[in-house]
Amino acid sequence: MKRLLDRADERILMELTRNARISHADLAARVNLSRNAVRQRIERLERDGLIRGYTIVAGEGRIATSTIAALMFVYRNDRMRGADVIQALRRIPEVVACDVVSGEFDLVVRVEATEADRTRQIWQEISALPGVRDTLTAFALSSMIRR
Repeated sequence: MKRLLDRADERILMELTRNARISHADLAARVNLSRNAVRQRIERLERDGLIRGYTIVAGEGRIATSTIAALMFVYRNDRMRGADVIQALRRIPEVVACDVVSGEFDLVVRVEATEADRTRQIWQEISALPGVRDTLTAFALSSMIRR
């Protein structure tokens, strides 16, 4: 059984969101706990699935790799029973985000690939999925905010 988060857990998550590389000692000082208590809480948060991983957001100055970002708006045949489509999207490594949305579309899928041809292949794969009625794709021209 997963425990409810207390105030210390919430503060730990907030601090790790700001800086996932913060040392346990620095984090302990910020949340008024011992370093060992912070380590144990982080391990529990990971076990319980509240922390599912750590990521790197590359900043300016990195070696440029041309990544093509595309937003694919997906219409499903049945909005309420389209879990198969989402499961298939999880298996495509270039799919970096998928949101269920209200309004005209059912899903917004963000694809980041290194080649335009790979983006086309992914589009064909998604369009051919059982349960997908139609798609609309827009390529990102530039990324203004990235977190």
